[in-house]
Amino acid sequence: MSGKRRAIGIDELLERVRQGYERIGAQEAYDAARAGEALLVDIRYAALRDRDGLIPGALVIERNELEWRLDPWGSHRVPEATGHDLRVVVVCDEGYASSLAAASLHRLGLHRATDLVGGFQAWRAAGLPVVPS
Repeated sequence: MSGKRRAIGIDELLERVRQGYERIGAQEAYDAARAGEALLVDIRYAALRDRDGLIPGALVIERNELEWRLDPWGSHRVPEATGHDLRVVVVCDEGYASSLAAASLHRLGLHRATDLVGGFQAWRAAGLPVVPS
């Protein structure tokens, strides 16, 4: 059966998608956001935001709406979706779902999209600002 793809597991999938861009750490994400050079996008679901708090200034877009809200050409885009050159840093809870989300944004043409290594938990562990939900 030619043309059939070999199935892969999630670990291999994550490794493959992460090869397509450079991930960043919490301090770098914080510095880029403070300098106005990156848009932090929190894709965690409400229960995690309620439990752990929010990153001040991060745009909250749950994962299931991400592509619709950040597509610069989309009719459902947020005002922050200003163009394909936008540097987006996707933040999930621990840095797994955000990798898949960043790869999806790359497929939409957001070539500077990346994600936060370790997610929100790494942000908090680095002592960076968090506010109650």
